[in-house]
Amino acid sequence: MFTGIVEEIGRIASVVPGDGSVRLEVLAPKVAAGVKLGDSIALNGCCLTVTAIDGPRLSFDAIPESLLRTNLGELEAEGAVNLEAALRADARLDGHIVQGHVDATGVVKRIERAGNDVRFSVACDAGFADLLVEKGSVAVDGVSLSVVEVADEGFDVALIPHTLLVTTLGQRGPGSRVNLEADVLGKYVLRYLARLTSIGESDS
Repeated sequence: MFTGIVEEIGRIASVVPGDGSVRLEVLAPKVAAGVKLGDSIALNGCCLTVTAIDGPRLSFDAIPESLLRTNLGELEAEGAVNLEAALRADARLDGHIVQGHVDATGVVKRIERAGNDVRFSVACDAGFADLLVEKGSVAVDGVSLSVVEVADEGFDVALIPHTLLVTTLGQRGPGSRVNLEADVLGKYVLRYLARLTSIGESDS
């Protein structure tokens, strides 16, 4: 379980291809100082397990399913990645409940700046957009954000300068592919309503 509050921007030290999988070695001195083998870390919002620790260097194995459903397969050496360690039970929930289970990927359509306000427009499929509500929460590359506007073809989020500074979103531009995770509450509500509709149709 995560909050969508990024703790550190890590640097990709190496990307080692395996048998369908990829080993990602990430330099992250701040996060590495507090983790142990087997801990869960969100990389760009995707929950992965720490498989090796070498000082500030953390290793993760991304399996084919993760590479297929996320942008982790696009990472290259020297690239940047958002990192967040799993939430402790006694910690404060500053963002929203993020599972680290990426639902889909989207593409940044445009970025509009007006003073300190920066609006990201993200294109996504209609199935993911159905999980969002205006003023609700969404995780974009593991960053907890508030939804400003939703349409069938995508959604808008507003970012403050601090978020752009402490996450990789400040390095994103039009055409960038980003990992998306909807609020888990929205998923359950949509599933429940679908079941009710199915039951109603079968009774008619």
